[in-house]
Amino acid sequence: MSRTGKKPVVVPDKVEVQLDGRYIGVKGPKGHLSMELPRDMIIEQETGWLFVRRPSDSPQHRALHGLTRTLIDNMITGVTEGYSRKLELVGVGYKATLQGRKLVLNVGYSHPVEFDPSENMEIEVPSATKIVVRGIDKQKVGNLAAVIRKTFPPEPYKGKGIRYENEVVRQKVGKAGK
Repeated sequence: MSRTGKKPVVVPDKVEVQLDGRYIGVKGPKGHLSMELPRDMIIEQETGWLFVRRPSDSPQHRALHGLTRTLIDNMITGVTEGYSRKLELVGVGYKATLQGRKLVLNVGYSHPVEFDPSENMEIEVPSATKIVVRGIDKQKVGNLAAVIRKTFPPEPYKGKGIRYENEVVRQKVGKAGK
């Protein structure tokens, strides 16, 4: 049995969970998230707890067991605490600015690159070389951070580019000239 799937999901007092057939809705202080559950997974709700059960021991049900439990736990964490990803810009003249809600990046291209976050997302620029992406949906936060990083990923020779905070970029040695 899955160790992750066996653990119960703690539902805090300030969070409402609504089960409606194959759909689950989670409402908390930061917002509302909903998701369609995998077809065969059984969700049992008790006061302050959610339990995820699987109908059989088939490989497909075993794979979905821990995944379903983790997705529900991520929804609850998102509506109570939220998620964030931090990015850094490394390079001479590279900078990030906010124009309203839009993120504008100057990273060595002939034009500025703009990003407009979705409804439940928020982008913060504490300094010209730091970006913070915040939101309640873990998948959307990670995806937006990955798309921003993809505009100019760190290159291995000088290390210039956009990287996650504390990301280690392995430096390559240049040409061995005489």
